[in-house]
Parts: sequence; structure tokens; C-alpha cells
Amino acid sequence: MHYHFSIQEIISCFMVLFAIIDIIGSIPIIVTIKNKVGYIQARKTSLVACVILISFLFIGEKLLKIIGIDVPSFAVAGAFVLFVIALEMILGIEINKMDEPKSASIVPLAFPLIAGAGSLTTVLALKAEYHTENIILAIILNMIVVYLVLKNCGRLEQILGQGFISVMKKVFGVILLAISIKLFTTNITSLIEKVPN
Repeated sequence: MHYHFSIQEIISCFMVLFAIIDIIGSIPIIVTIKNKVGYIQARKTSLVACVILISFLFIGEKLLKIIGIDVPSFAVAGAFVLFVIALEMILGIEINKMDEPKSASIVPLAFPLIAGAGSLTTVLALKAEYHTENIILAIILNMIVVYLVLKNCGRLEQILGQGFISVMKKVFGVILLAISIKLFTTNITSLIEKVPN
């Protein structure tokens, strides 16, 4: 088995995934979720997101085909989830109610915030252009950054301040809303085209 490690490919994949995951821009979202549930399991969240992304790299399209779902349908579903989170941030309402909030790890952080429809479809797109081993390393490096941000979100909250967080929460809520709408409109077109006349 021949490996094709390339620093250039790793950096390229890292930057693309970093932009899509946007963990720095998601700090207001993370702080909101932390305040809502009380505690964020940074290690578990990072590991689960890493496993989801790497697994999807190998079995993504096959898995979706097995359960009868194509990538556009998956992306549209993810867009709805992001839309709800964005509405909560902008309007200050609670749609997704938790009976006994204690911690947040898999939902909604690992999925769909980190390993969401956007990053999962990006992983499939990268596979067509770059070597698998370089994509895996880029995913791992991104998850290290994610872990550091999640681990220090409390400190980041103190540094940024409640007023700034409140304003940024609404700003990033609008951005997240725009991303969800773009994700929806881009993929719903593909679905409509597949519908027989």
C-alpha cells in the first residue's frame, strides 16, 4: 500500500474544512449551548465529530444509498436543523427543549454543528480531488482546534464579555440562517430536478 502524504494537500484540506466547520465563528453558538445545557464534553464532542467525518469519508455515499437517501436530501435535512438553531439565536426563543439539561456532546455540537451536512458533503467533495490519508490528517488537525475551542469556551466567554456575546449571537444567528437557506436552496434544486414530470 502506497501512501501519498503531502503537506500542501493537508494544508489545502485543512483550510477548506476549517472554513466550512467555522469553529471560531461558532463561539457564540457554543457559549449559548453551554449556558443552556450547563456543560460541554469537549473531548467526547471532538472524538465523535472526528469519527463521523472520517467514517463518512469512507462509507458516506454507500451509506446514504443503502438507506435510500442521496447527498442533496441529507443536506436539506441538515439545513432544517441549522435553521431551527439560528431562529433560537436570533429571536431568543427555545424550540428544542431539554427536560434535564446536563451536558451537550453529540447533538447538537458534534452533529450537526461540527460534522454537519456542509462538512460531510465537503469531505465527499475533497475525496474526489485529494488523497484520503491527507484528508484524514486535515480532519484530525481540525478536531484538535475544535477541542481547544470547546475546552476553553468558558474562558473565551469571560474574555469576550456577555454584551459582546449577546450581540455576536444574533449576528452569527443571521449568518447561520443564511448558511441554512443557501444549503437548502442549493440542494432542493437538485431534488426538484429529479422529480418526474
